[in-house]
Amino acid sequence: MDLGLKQQTALVTGASQGIGRAIAVALAREGCHLHLAARNQDVLSALAKELAHDHGVQVHTHAVDLSQPGAADQLAADCGELDILVNNAGNTPRGTLFEVDEPTWRQGWELKIFGYINLTRAVYRQMFKRQRGVIVNVIGIGAEKLEYAYAAGSMGNAALVALTKTLGSVSMDHGVRILGVSPGWVETEKAKRTLKRRALQELGDENRWRELTAHFPRGHLIQPDEIADVVAFACSGKASAISGHVITVDAGFAARGYAPPVIKA
Repeated sequence: MDLGLKQQTALVTGASQGIGRAIAVALAREGCHLHLAARNQDVLSALAKELAHDHGVQVHTHAVDLSQPGAADQLAADCGELDILVNNAGNTPRGTLFEVDEPTWRQGWELKIFGYINLTRAVYRQMFKRQRGVIVNVIGIGAEKLEYAYAAGSMGNAALVALTKTLGSVSMDHGVRILGVSPGWVETEKAKRTLKRRALQELGDENRWRELTAHFPRGHLIQPDEIADVVAFACSGKASAISGHVITVDAGFAARGYAPPVIKA
C-alpha cells in the first residue's frame, strides 16, 4: 500500500537500533526524507548511507543526547520544518521503587519523558504555525499493564499516554495529529538483556531466555518491523482521523488477565 508519504520529511529519535531503526527503514521505504537522531554518530552514519542507497531518500543525522538541557530545542532548530515527528528515544530503567535510586530514575525520565515533552513542544510549535503535521509517540504497554518491577517505566509511560491524549484531543483544530503507538514485548537488545537476566536467575542459563516467551501471544516476541509498519500507517493520511489515541501493538498481551506460568529448570 502506498501511504502517500513520498517527499515528506520526518524526524525519528532513538533511530540507531531496535524499533527506531525499523521505523526509519519503514519511512524511507515509503519515500520519506529523514532526520535521524541518537547518541551514536557512527551507527547513524552507516544507517543513513544504507537508507539513501536503498531508497533514494535524503537522510540527515544528528548525534544528540536528548536528556540534556536545550538539546530538544536545538535538534528541532537543526531539522527545520518537519511533516512528521516520531518520538522514540528512551531507556527507562527496570526495577522496583526500592531498586531504582533517584539519580537513575531521573536520568531515565530526562531522556524519555522530558525528552518527548520538550521535543514535542518545539516541533508542535512549528506545526501549529503551518497548520499541518503528525507527531507519533512510541510509548509502551507498561502504561496499561502496570508492572511492579518496572515502576519508573510504567509511571513514565502513563504520563506519555496522558501527554498524547491531552494534546491530541485538540491538536486537530490546528491541523496537527498527535497520537501514540504502544509496543508490547519487542525483540530488541534491551528486551533480550532483561529476559537473559531472568533466564539466568530462574533457569540457570541465560541462553534459555526464549523459553520465557512461551506464554506470550504467538509464543514469541514481536518483531521491530511489526511496530514500524503501524507507526508508518499512523504517520500517513490513511490515519487522518486518528488523534489523541494510543494504538497498542502487543498481539493481545496487555489484555491477558492471568499471570505467566513459572518455568522450572
